[in-house]
Amino acid sequence: MKPFRITLTVLAFAALASCSTGNDVERRIDKLLSKMTLEEKLGQMNQLSQGDEAWMCEQIRQGSVGSILNEVDPAAINRMQRVAVEESRLGIPLLPSRDVIHGFRTMFPIPLGQAATFDPDIIREGARIAAIEASACGIRWTFSPMIDIARDPRWGRIAEGFGEDTHLTSELGVAMIEGYQGDETSGNATMAACAKHFIGYGAAEGGRDYNGSPIPMRTLHNVYMPPFKAAVDAGAMTFMTSFNEIDGIPSTGNEYILRDILRDEWGFDGMVVSDWNSAGEMIAHGFAADDMDAAVKAVNAGVDMDMMSHTFIGTLAEAVREGKVSEKTIDEAVRNILRLKFRLGLFENPYVDEKYAAEIQYAPAHLAAAKKAAVESAILLKNDGKTLPLNSVRSILVTGPMADAPHDQLGTWSFDGEASHTVTPLASLRRMFGDKVRIVYYPALMYSRDKNKGNLARLTAMARSVDAVVAFVGEEAILSGEAHSLSDLNLKGAQSDLLRAAKASGRPVVAVVMAGRPLTIGRDLENCDAMLYSYHPGTMGGDAIAELLFGVEVPSGKAPATFLKDAGQAPFYYNHNNTGRPASGTETLIDEIPLCAGQTSLGCTSFYMDSGFGPLFPFGYGLSYTTFEYDGISIDKEEYGQNDTIHVTFTLRNTGDYDATEVAQLYVRDLVGSITRPIRELKGFQRITLKAGESRECTFDLPVEELAFMGFDNQTRVESGDFQLWVAGDSASGDPIPFRVL
Repeated sequence: MKPFRITLTVLAFAALASCSTGNDVERRIDKLLSKMTLEEKLGQMNQLSQGDEAWMCEQIRQGSVGSILNEVDPAAINRMQRVAVEESRLGIPLLPSRDVIHGFRTMFPIPLGQAATFDPDIIREGARIAAIEASACGIRWTFSPMIDIARDPRWGRIAEGFGEDTHLTSELGVAMIEGYQGDETSGNATMAACAKHFIGYGAAEGGRDYNGSPIPMRTLHNVYMPPFKAAVDAGAMTFMTSFNEIDGIPSTGNEYILRDILRDEWGFDGMVVSDWNSAGEMIAHGFAADDMDAAVKAVNAGVDMDMMSHTFIGTLAEAVREGKVSEKTIDEAVRNILRLKFRLGLFENPYVDEKYAAEIQYAPAHLAAAKKAAVESAILLKNDGKTLPLNSVRSILVTGPMADAPHDQLGTWSFDGEASHTVTPLASLRRMFGDKVRIVYYPALMYSRDKNKGNLARLTAMARSVDAVVAFVGEEAILSGEAHSLSDLNLKGAQSDLLRAAKASGRPVVAVVMAGRPLTIGRDLENCDAMLYSYHPGTMGGDAIAELLFGVEVPSGKAPATFLKDAGQAPFYYNHNNTGRPASGTETLIDEIPLCAGQTSLGCTSFYMDSGFGPLFPFGYGLSYTTFEYDGISIDKEEYGQNDTIHVTFTLRNTGDYDATEVAQLYVRDLVGSITRPIRELKGFQRITLKAGESRECTFDLPVEELAFMGFDNQTRVESGDFQLWVAGDSASGDPIPFRVL
């Protein structure tokens, strides 16, 4: 039996409801619904995680399970699918699912690392590869992409998304959806994507996971909703509710977001699933009194499938009989579930080729793409004296707890990644450059939280015998991800001391940071000559980093989230609104305040006396081994109508010695609005590769309609007035160009 693969283009998906195929699907759903008992309908709304297979099969046989979660053995999936199709009364196939977040076997960089590429193509390819590998095992639904806007690096799940910017998250989320779901002509496997978490989860108060999200309504619409609207437009087959509440209403019971916005305003006809037990957790929130109340509020709000709270299957039959939920509402939910199964082709091809999975995992093309993603994701934050690349060294000391940590470099949400297939930096350096450079390895610390400083004196002595030190520091995988929030974002253990000991040798020190979030590495920059920041880079991170260190590849990554000076600045993000007293940068800082100074507030501005005015590194920041110059930035007109497109031209020059790629970024500011507007907003970006010394005329085309926002009257539109525009290499650079919208 050949593996089943069915794919859908975005246009085909959007047209399904109106075309003959879509009409046929609806007729088949009607026919099935007419045969189903209420209990069988509730069974379709029930998702169960992997457990005792005999018990699971009995539940499936009774029609009490619509989807299974966390089974990755294709033989086991086939066995349970066979029970559903051949032994249950109606033969409705199961929907096998799994958290495939940044790869299945071949692990790509964590999503935050992928965001640093500013490259939708490589993200689309990574999701396509994940779909190929996972669906070969029978997985047809993934709970990704996470398109929460995350402005606080203390939140552990910042690792799982695309950072702090709405536009970047929208573009990359669409690319990931397209990769998972494929296209009609590719012939490759497909998984249903799941846009999550709807909505506002990334704004968890204090960065503490599962906390409430204090988001004003217009901010919700202008900042947090656009990526999800883009996901609907891209044909995302499913949505997942979030754990948080907004304005006192948990998302899983929020009819406004699930019905008024998602269904009625945006026209979503896919399926909505709760997050793990988020229906049941509404009891702890104090929003539901008991299991039945939780299930009733979730289903009436618009949730179709329950993930592991057991409240739907356990209480909704009685709730229907008591009139708390109409059977019509149940039918709508089941219709959405069945429609998804029909669209995935599960009724026609429910089984998977059990031998194919072993053939496709870690295919050479998959590993090559993962390596490319890891190369593009690395951000060069410092490079004093052109320390990198290490072209002239003949010996290096490799040290630090992340140099040879195959499990940890995979990062969070790597359920199916295998440490045995991980290529670490130490292994890559030895294999790729060991015949040219003497490589000495002394980890000094055994893991990132290791506080033992007993080996640091020896580290300093060993460093004096080599030309350069490469120190691999960062976070173990377990220190980021769901439920792994931190209040202190400094390097853990004695890692900062390790860098200090290496620097004491007098040799050049290169720090390579592998982490799940932007850490507060200001103090560590003082103890290294160069710093390469590589968010947990995945299976092929070792090869990518080795080639970057020795100049085979050139860094091009840009920060998808602001680097803070210290955690006390959080939340901190580039696209904030101005205050009535913005900082000028000339204010007196704490070390400059004289003793017994008089108390005054005259002329005071918005800043911290200790950490100052801005971040350590702004959004969009990233160096290269070469230098780029922007010149001749201009727009085609001074005034634009509502239906016009702003045509931006500029010249980009590679003024250095290396062929390299720059991520050019387009920012806009609306100077006066009916509500205050951000000081800058990303509206476009493109990766531009130039040879050393090459210049190129480049363009951005920005439709004026993309300047729209929800204003004072709660209507979304472009407001007339004065604007500014920048083209630069990060969010803090460039000179503004004025224009006006009529």
